[in-house]
Amino acid sequence: MKSVTPHSRQGEERFLPLSVGAIGVVFGDIGTSPLYAMKEVFSEHYGIPPTLNNILGISSLIFWSLIIVVSLKYMLFIMRADNKGEGGIMALLALTLRASSKDTRSRWLLITLGLFGGALFYGDGAITPAISVLSAVEGLKIVAPSLESYIIPITLGILIGLFLFQRKGTASVGALFGPVMCLWFFVLGVLGIMSIIAEPRVLQALNPAYAVLFFTQHEWHGFLVLGAVVLVLTGAEVLYADMGHFGRPIIRASWFFFVLPALLLNYFGQAALLIRDPSATANPFYLLVPEWGIYGLIALATCATVIASQATITGTFSITRQAIQLGYLPRLKIMHTSRKKIGQIYLPLVNWALLGAVMLLVLGFQSSSNLAAAYGISVTGTMVVTTVLALIIAHYQWGWNWLIIAAVGSVFLTIDLAFFSANLIKIPEGGWMAIVLGVGLFTLMSTWKRGREILMSRLRANAIELESFLKNIMRSPPLRVSGSAVFLTADRDGVPHALLHNLSHNKVLHERVIFLTVVTEDVPWVTRNERLNIETLGQDFYRLTIRYGFKQDQHIPRALEQCKGFGLDFNMLETSFFLSRETLIPTRLPGMAIWREQLFITMARNASSAMTFFRLPTNRVLELGTQIEL
Repeated sequence: MKSVTPHSRQGEERFLPLSVGAIGVVFGDIGTSPLYAMKEVFSEHYGIPPTLNNILGISSLIFWSLIIVVSLKYMLFIMRADNKGEGGIMALLALTLRASSKDTRSRWLLITLGLFGGALFYGDGAITPAISVLSAVEGLKIVAPSLESYIIPITLGILIGLFLFQRKGTASVGALFGPVMCLWFFVLGVLGIMSIIAEPRVLQALNPAYAVLFFTQHEWHGFLVLGAVVLVLTGAEVLYADMGHFGRPIIRASWFFFVLPALLLNYFGQAALLIRDPSATANPFYLLVPEWGIYGLIALATCATVIASQATITGTFSITRQAIQLGYLPRLKIMHTSRKKIGQIYLPLVNWALLGAVMLLVLGFQSSSNLAAAYGISVTGTMVVTTVLALIIAHYQWGWNWLIIAAVGSVFLTIDLAFFSANLIKIPEGGWMAIVLGVGLFTLMSTWKRGREILMSRLRANAIELESFLKNIMRSPPLRVSGSAVFLTADRDGVPHALLHNLSHNKVLHERVIFLTVVTEDVPWVTRNERLNIETLGQDFYRLTIRYGFKQDQHIPRALEQCKGFGLDFNMLETSFFLSRETLIPTRLPGMAIWREQLFITMARNASSAMTFFRLPTNRVLELGTQIEL
């Protein structure tokens, strides 16, 4: 007889709510793909007639794509590459840089690859809300063609409301996400079963021979259809990115035992409908239900797509914060929308930029079919990058030999590159938008990263060595005034410019001087015990290093409270924070092209201030300027 311990009962009690939460947050994107994927495959754009062999061939491709790409690659392989439990392209990049060779050229290639993958993720973040909500609302024209002219205004209204809501956070409706998405997947499965029972021949598509036959019959044209089949995989990257919220076991169990069966049943149900009625290609998803049930299904689909869009938006906020902490984007205003859940954040600039992009997509493409023509490049491009980075980790961190790497990589990369290549034909039809967006964001991130490196090298070149400076100060000390002075500096071995300016103008030093450096590690979390490192330099001079993970907020006053345990007590009313504000001047010195220097200066000028970013008390901050030539 099996004994049940309190610990195991507690684990079982937590498993169900966590699974429901994961279904609500993680699987929204991939879970709403049935709205448009099958419809797009048999659209006029690809010209594939809905014959029995074609329907079975497409269904087989969908089945094996979900099994190989999502189940095997992401669930079993990619999710092993966790950065202390966290996933996503930026976490993967940080893990890869830590695990791989220290060769400068290799690191540059990895950073370039990772940044481009991250940039493409933003393209997915813009297209997903547009195509998901638009495809849900398009169900109106199935029962009431006269309402077709209202589809765009209704879609825009829903999206505007969704983005306006972001500043309030998701805590108030988060409890509804899981149950609604569980209902959604349940309905998907039931609709699929009802249709499959009416046409069980569709189950022959489980045989991969039908996929092979489809390619044999259609050759090049069949290959191009992969550009539509890939729509069933949209959201696979989100599964990996959200791993840190719920954990690998919860996401895997939810996928294999609930989400995957529901999706497969619905796709096969749509295929069974097309076998019975080839004219249903107009919208095989909504035509699965009787006319009396369409309005209810439209309402449920709209809720599901809003939830899917919400997950994508919050994912974009999360990856942006990671990019900021890792030094790939300038500081931006970050607002917390929940007192209990630290991961719920809101970035106003990102929110409004994303809303603008989404509205332009809806107004520019007008339909989910047109948007589907632009969809896929960003998704498949990110998939390729993720696979390459994970293979590097498999060798350097997991110890796989190159033979195993080649075997696994040849399977996954062949499939990824096939989907990516098939989507390249979409460039003239709207795919250019995803590329332009990706290249633009990559340019911003790489320029910021390179600009910061050049700026730091210029500062170090002109800096006075801290050790020799302190010796001179101690030999001929200036007047010391009461209180503590904290000088923020990125260079631990050089004298902060703000200190030199303060000493030059005011001729005094505080009785206690702290040189503070904030370091962002390439891990998601740094524990409280590892947060601080304090060095005593003599004569009440201290070097303080505060370490954070790339998913943690950098709250300096809160960190300074911990210094009590090290014998360094701070009274905020008697502590002044000195910051250096650099005035940057473009030059033709080696480093970057003039246009990139101008871009970097513009980004720096519009970045959030260090005072705001580090949560410094506004009435205790002094900024002293310095001029630097790039």
